[in-house]
Amino acid sequence: MYIAIEGIDTAGKSTQIAKLSQHFEDAVLTKEPGGTEIGKEIREMVLSARTQSDKAEFLLFLADRAEHVKSIIKPNLNKMIISDRSAVSGVAYALVKGNISTTDLVMLNNFATDNIYPQKVFLLRLTKKELELRLSQKKLDGIELRGSQYLLNIQDAIIQATQLLGIELIEIDATQTRSEITNNILNNIKDTHD
Repeated sequence: MYIAIEGIDTAGKSTQIAKLSQHFEDAVLTKEPGGTEIGKEIREMVLSARTQSDKAEFLLFLADRAEHVKSIIKPNLNKMIISDRSAVSGVAYALVKGNISTTDLVMLNNFATDNIYPQKVFLLRLTKKELELRLSQKKLDGIELRGSQYLLNIQDAIIQATQLLGIELIEIDATQTRSEITNNILNNIKDTHD
């Protein structure tokens, strides 16, 4: 089973992936962008916010995605794959920028992924108040410096992206305790396996 943990910065994705890995010891843990060697370089380029062109940034994400699907996802489809973000994030960021049509977004992502997407996406959803509290407690990267409203727009766009790509979305209140969030995810995975 291939699942992705989605959410804006500080939502607790890394924490949940670490907890899930204790329940699925043989799981393949990966992330997007940056799950491959080339992907790490692309991730650094994107996070530094150096690109002048929104299209260039989008195409960097697509290049990472194509490499990720070929070298990590496809060879492991018979295993449990837990990904920190997925194509959904890439589409969400592009939706917020608004300069690529939804038709092109879907078509280009289908091309990059060979139509292989997570079976379930878990969105760790934050309120504005909680997001601003969490951001105030850390050093911000290039994306986070765009502000809380930008990140909340991304969160909304994640929902839209799953609809466009036809992926099942499970929204989870990220202000719950870590254990409650983990249990919600596990129960949902278990329902699929039963």
